[in-house]
Amino acid sequence: MALNVHQLHIFYTVAERGSFSAAAQTLHMTQPAVTMQIQALEERYGVKLLQRSAKKLELTDAGRCLLPQARKAIELMRETDDLMARYALLLKGQLKFAASLTIGEYVLPRMLGPFLKRYPDLSVSMRIINTTEILDEIEHHGLAFGLVEGRVDGPGLYVEPVMNDELVLVAPADHPFASRAEVTLDEVLEEPMVLRETGSGTRQVMEEELIRHGASPERLRVVSDFGSTGAVKSAVEAGLGLSFLSVWTLKHEAALGLLKPVRIRGVSFRRQFYAVRQQSADLPLAASALLNYLRGLPDELS
Repeated sequence: MALNVHQLHIFYTVAERGSFSAAAQTLHMTQPAVTMQIQALEERYGVKLLQRSAKKLELTDAGRCLLPQARKAIELMRETDDLMARYALLLKGQLKFAASLTIGEYVLPRMLGPFLKRYPDLSVSMRIINTTEILDEIEHHGLAFGLVEGRVDGPGLYVEPVMNDELVLVAPADHPFASRAEVTLDEVLEEPMVLRETGSGTRQVMEEELIRHGASPERLRVVSDFGSTGAVKSAVEAGLGLSFLSVWTLKHEAALGLLKPVRIRGVSFRRQFYAVRQQSADLPLAASALLNYLRGLPDELS
């Protein structure tokens, strides 16, 4: 059985962070998925790599032996990615992928210009569909990779963060919230809401954060949902309700004073954008070049 570098990366992260839960958070995986990958690695080598002692996770002798090798494997993969990214200067042809709506409509268009100038013989064909549809395309229709807004997990998927983002509460300029520095979550739950459709990464992240603060998403007064960020913004501007949207999508309306981002006291909807593909599929060279380019961009939130 071929060596799984992804499993070594998970093992190394667990050892460095000192717990399965901390490693899961770092890797944007579920804790059971991390545990399953560690168990698979232990079965491969036929030894125990980690053990709990006095409520603390510790490396076994075998684990301490494997740790430096795992570090070398990770470093080698990064060096290989860098090498192939440099080789990608010779790239030609068409890069096909899919992106969820916020990324595809508002983020990538302004960033692809410099990327394509760097690779003048490369063209980009990007489909814009929601996160659920992207995962289905990867699983059933051979899509090489996609860029999504919400944290995802699934059998056989490889997911990695590539960019930062933040969702904010959005109000029309004449709403009472627009003149306030911040509002409470209880106040927000009393307001009518206009949201992105179920299955979108934006809605997933928003609902997960509400649950983390003890507020069930069912408490939201959802009056409408739309499959387009543009439609959501138009509805908010018309006074139909408030919404949660990415800061990337609001630059134009905020500059014109049409919509106002509003902070919620003690609540932060920071998130990351992710690249997702099948673990068993090779990432196209052009895709590696694009992801390396996105990782090197300045943090939008800094």
